[in-house]
Amino acid sequence: DAWAKLEPDTGLSMNFEIDFDEPGIGRQSRSMPLANGAFVHDLCAARTFCCKSDVETMHRNGLALGGSVENAIVFDDGAVLSPGGLRHDDEPVRHKMLDAVGDLALAGSPLIAKYSGYKAGHTLTNMLLAELFSDPRNYRVLECDAAQLAALPGAGLKTGDLEDLPG
Repeated sequence: DAWAKLEPDTGLSMNFEIDFDEPGIGRQSRSMPLANGAFVHDLCAARTFCCKSDVETMHRNGLALGGSVENAIVFDDGAVLSPGGLRHDDEPVRHKMLDAVGDLALAGSPLIAKYSGYKAGHTLTNMLLAELFSDPRNYRVLECDAAQLAALPGAGLKTGDLEDLPG
């Protein structure tokens, strides 16, 4: 019951929805254009997340040995075990959006598109890109004008915008 799609847009924008059984996460959604520093201001500080039982299972199997409540959000039946709690009430959906931005970067050039995802993850976004590039009729490469460049992620950022980021 997961899906992802790309549609034409004037810049890169994203709509994302997640739905987890973990009561501390539940159903969350967020929509936003990824211009004017939105990636830095709204997404890049969003940490990965999991349930305490998942961490215990991974550690028993020799996986995610560097993972802890200090560098990830760990939920346990509605409680946030990570010190300081959430950085944003919707930090989990922001992290999934952050993942998607990274996955879309694998296209090799900025996308001028609206990405929408429902319960999407790395594999689904990779499959979407593979389908996009499977036929040259699905896309076109543009030389961007000033207005299009201004709508892309990173446009308008200044060095000072990075100084207050957590961790």
